[in-house]
Amino acid sequence: MKKKILPLMVFFVTLFTFAQTPCENGFADIYPCKDFDLQSHIFLGEMGAGEGNDSWGWTDPDGGTEYALVGLDNGTAFIDISDPIHPVYLGKLPTHTSPSIWRDIKVYQNYAFVVSEAGGHGMQVFDLTRLRDVANPPEIFTEDAHYGGFGGAHNIVINEESGYAFSVGNNTYGGGPHFVDIQDPLNPVAAGGYAAGGYTHDAQVIIYDGPDTDYTGKEIFFGSNEDHVEIVNVTDKSNPVQIASFTYPGADYTHQNWLTEDRNYLLVGDEGDEFQFGFNTRTIVFNVSDLDNIQLHMEYEGETSSVDHNGYVIGDKYYAANYSSGLRVVDISDIENGTMTASSYFDTYPSNNNANYNGSWNVFPFFESGNIVISGENGFTLVRDNSLLGSSDVESENFNLYPNPAKNNLTVNSKNEPLKQIEVFNILGQRIISLNFSSSLSENIDISSLNTGMYLVKINNLTTKRLIVR
Repeated sequence: MKKKILPLMVFFVTLFTFAQTPCENGFADIYPCKDFDLQSHIFLGEMGAGEGNDSWGWTDPDGGTEYALVGLDNGTAFIDISDPIHPVYLGKLPTHTSPSIWRDIKVYQNYAFVVSEAGGHGMQVFDLTRLRDVANPPEIFTEDAHYGGFGGAHNIVINEESGYAFSVGNNTYGGGPHFVDIQDPLNPVAAGGYAAGGYTHDAQVIIYDGPDTDYTGKEIFFGSNEDHVEIVNVTDKSNPVQIASFTYPGADYTHQNWLTEDRNYLLVGDEGDEFQFGFNTRTIVFNVSDLDNIQLHMEYEGETSSVDHNGYVIGDKYYAANYSSGLRVVDISDIENGTMTASSYFDTYPSNNNANYNGSWNVFPFFESGNIVISGENGFTLVRDNSLLGSSDVESENFNLYPNPAKNNLTVNSKNEPLKQIEVFNILGQRIISLNFSSSLSENIDISSLNTGMYLVKINNLTTKRLIVR
């Protein structure tokens, strides 16, 4: 039955995504918006699914083609967005066991790693380079490897710098992180775990490069653990050590967290406080510049009562998926002085902005093109900031990366402003390279140590450009 229905889905994708819809007078088609144009949209039914959830992205180092990876109740969808106005639904990797509304995907070295709360699901491994040659989309794909060291899991976190995956919310280690060595992606190996902090819902893991020199170069786990945040030194997988455990006023369900790029602040989302206490969308910000002395820095409340779900930091912007109010972008350029300011948005659930679980589950804002994936119960939505071609590009155009895609060496050129600082981050926000210069309009950088994938290059702390490493 599926094989007969799926070819029709390609027709529907073409039918419904034939043209970009600009944001005009506060709407793009039926969707409330500010500064974001609708590129394209694929409904859940067109992907043979009843529910949508998480998402991630992959940029092919061989040519730079961008792909959206979208979690569904019955599998993982792969979408070619090289033409963002006419995306191609390439097909689906079915769930390893049974359907579930919870599925999560991350990427390491051209492989997707997929977990789900479905019983016995474990971790699927899929070779993303297979997407280069899909002759008759949509296809039903098979997994390339499977790890069965745990059953159902709520989420997966990957530290691309170390080559370790951290399954969280699973049936091992009390729901805490289950460590998996994925340096050989097709042969994942159990590497231990951490149970002392209890159940972890989501996390970020980095090789620490922040202001607290006591932990420089250590692998640090920042976990959202239902009623508190847990920070753990996981450098030695056989002996993880708690650094800090802390909570905050009005904690109901500590859901997800992300660090600012300077590592001074941790932005925490609570999935239950809007229900329990009547807050508008609330983000709790901690000063984590001293990991042994965490301080509550500020709280930010958004413009609506929508429940926050997942959020990510790029430069001075915080990109959040807030269920009923969709993608919300917050300016955090003055976070040091306790100021966060609502910036722009795209609402995929136009019915209301109330506290409920309808709407957007995740956003993926890391593509070099500037296209942003929004996923959830409205399926796959692709948007783009229409100011990217405005005055903000003037500053960006002062700087140039060559070649891009690059391998081994990268040249950064400036038209007129001397280069003072260049930082390279992977898409998880981990700073990989930090260089300072005296006065030059051109600098050559050795990037031979970088894995293939997509990176963010921050120049003079003014502009961020995306880099593809082959």
